[in-house]
Amino acid sequence: MNAKYLAITAIVLWVGTAAFVGFKFISGTTVTATDGRQAIVLEPAERDFILGEMRGFLVAVQEIISAANQNNMDSVKETAHRVGRAEVEGVPPETMLKLPMAFKQLGMSTHEGFDEVGLAAEIGPEAVMEALDTNLGKCIACHESYRLTVSGQE
Repeated sequence: MNAKYLAITAIVLWVGTAAFVGFKFISGTTVTATDGRQAIVLEPAERDFILGEMRGFLVAVQEIISAANQNNMDSVKETAHRVGRAEVEGVPPETMLKLPMAFKQLGMSTHEGFDEVGLAAEIGPEAVMEALDTNLGKCIACHESYRLTVSGQE
C-alpha cells in the first residue's frame, strides 16, 4: 500500500512538472509593456545574451551588404552562415524557457533566413539583397512585438 501511494505521488509530481515546463516553454515569461508590446522578463545576463545575438545580426547585415556591393559572395556565405542556424545551439536552456514560443519561432526563422541569404550568394548580389530584405522583415516584426526587460523592472 505504501509503495503504491509513493508511486502514484511520484507519477503525479512528474506529470505536473512536465506540464509546467511545457507551459513555460510555450508561454515564456512575459508581461504586457506600457507600449503594448510583450515584455520578455529575463535576468540581466540573459537579456545581455539575447541583445548580443541581435547586435550580431545587425553586424552581419552590414557585412553582407558590404560584401554584396563588392561582389564577394564567399564573404556573404561566410557571414550569413555565422549567424545562421548554427548559432542557435548557444542559447542556454533556462533562457529558452523564458522566451515565448512565437519569439522562439521568429528567432529561428531569422537564423534560417540568414542561411537562405548564404544560399542566395550562389545566384548573385541581387538575390542576396532580396533574401536579406525578406529576412529584415522578420527583425522588424520581432521588434514591433517584443521588448526585453530585466526581472523586477517590468
